[in-house]
Amino acid sequence: MSNEPELIPNTDPRDERWRFLRDVAVFQLKLFLNNMHNFVQMPLVLVVAAWDLIFPGKQQGERFYGILELGRSVDDSIDIYSMISHREASLNKIFTVDAVVSRLESVIVREYEKGGTAASVRGALDRAIDELQSRAGTGKDKFASTVQQAKDKVRQKANGRGPG
Repeated sequence: MSNEPELIPNTDPRDERWRFLRDVAVFQLKLFLNNMHNFVQMPLVLVVAAWDLIFPGKQQGERFYGILELGRSVDDSIDIYSMISHREASLNKIFTVDAVVSRLESVIVREYEKGGTAASVRGALDRAIDELQSRAGTGKDKFASTVQQAKDKVRQKANGRGPG
């Protein structure tokens, strides 16, 4: 059962038409909101993931996963397909993105376990990331100091005082 209010009683085919038109309009609104969310989230996730990779926190990817949790909340509140929630789901579980990625990962893992190309690629990437993190660690304090100086200058400008 839908949790949307029944605005127009379903007694006449014309009433069904208005319900349909309402659903089309709401779906378009939800598509727009979802696309705006994706438009903002795509670059934000890449920036946060790069930040997590270069400046790891307590756990690898903790900021990235926080952004994903926020994005999931937004998606859940948009609930783009709520108008058909009463229908039987006809999704073939074999062809979901997650299922296809899982199958591809299993092929890569098997290759890795055999010591093949995937193992050498992973080793090279691990070494490159380790080097990036060690170099970034030395510049982290300087970067934080530069950011703080920029924030102080913006505050001074906002308060009507020039630098100095």
